[in-house]
Amino acid sequence: MASILYITRDIERTLGKTPGEDYYVVTNKTPYAEEVQKCYPDFVFLVESEKILSTLELLQHSQVREIIEEYKFPIVVFKNNLQIEELCKDKGWLLLNPSAELAEKVENKITQVDWLGELENLLPPHEIKITKDIVWNKKAFILQWAHGHTGSSTVLVQNEKDLKALQEKFPQREARVTDFIKGPMLTSNIVVTKHALLLGNISYQITGILPFTENPLSTIGNDWSLPHTILSEAQLGQFSSIAKKVGQKMQVSGWKGLFGIDVIYDEERNLMYLIEINARQPASTSYESILQATFDLKGLTTFQAHLDVLSETTIDSSLIQINDGSQILQRVTSQIKKLSTAKLKKAGYKVISYGNEKVNEDLLRIQSSRGIMETHNKFNLRGKDILELLE
Repeated sequence: MASILYITRDIERTLGKTPGEDYYVVTNKTPYAEEVQKCYPDFVFLVESEKILSTLELLQHSQVREIIEEYKFPIVVFKNNLQIEELCKDKGWLLLNPSAELAEKVENKITQVDWLGELENLLPPHEIKITKDIVWNKKAFILQWAHGHTGSSTVLVQNEKDLKALQEKFPQREARVTDFIKGPMLTSNIVVTKHALLLGNISYQITGILPFTENPLSTIGNDWSLPHTILSEAQLGQFSSIAKKVGQKMQVSGWKGLFGIDVIYDEERNLMYLIEINARQPASTSYESILQATFDLKGLTTFQAHLDVLSETTIDSSLIQINDGSQILQRVTSQIKKLSTAKLKKAGYKVISYGNEKVNEDLLRIQSSRGIMETHNKFNLRGKDILELLE
């Protein structure tokens, strides 16, 4: 693999691979980033600012421009967008990420339906409507706006009062209206190459559990140990079928590198439904790759495969399979603004702290080499231990 400059807001997104001669990291100066830089001083560059800079703001920063011009390496970002793409084009910098226009078309909850085409039936029963035209039929439903993250684009409408409040606030906004489904959410990170799909490991997506978040639809972590416990072979097969169909569609559309899918298991109908496509490197990639490297050094980690595809390096290995490990996020809530990490670290958990203050942004990322879930929405003893150690 040729040398790469990975430039992004949050250093955790970059750590699926060890910084070195072929892999340089540029990110914001934070206490955790400084810890990482001490280990790899020649390969990690930190930008100091009064606030945490977005990827676009980093690329516009004079210090980062000097680094790019000095090293002249191709650039990778966590999530591409039109502004980043245009800036790199104007400066003559080689950006390796897939097309921002394609990413937008795939991720946007409205345009995604047209993009899926013949695969639209992978989604739960749904319809696209202007908010003011949605009729309350006495059944809870999920309303999705075109954009958002960590649950901010998704609203659980439980009664007519909820719906009227949205209609008053956003009467002309287009939304996707979907049946509310009860069941576990599962996710997988998939690498698209020109000629093959590399299907990543299935993880259970931990969602909406107090006190980690007050948003019932907010993703707060992953557990790679649980899927093979709670799903039958037939259900795992349904998941793989969805992953392959979406992966092939991405491949035909010209995508390369990582994307992720969220799939929900409908407990009442015994069916799997596609809920979301993340047309970018999913947030769980770094820790999945760290776990893969710990388990086996012979195959490829998901993160390394992503970089290899983007840099057009030939891939001749499969992704390393894992069946254990987990991470959970403590998000900022109305009740929790700051937490000590001493007890968690003493107990052997890896803890990454963030300086965020806005509600539902990341506060702590807690990582374990073992699973923390016993079943859907229920912690095992290790998970309960983490709860007790939060202070």
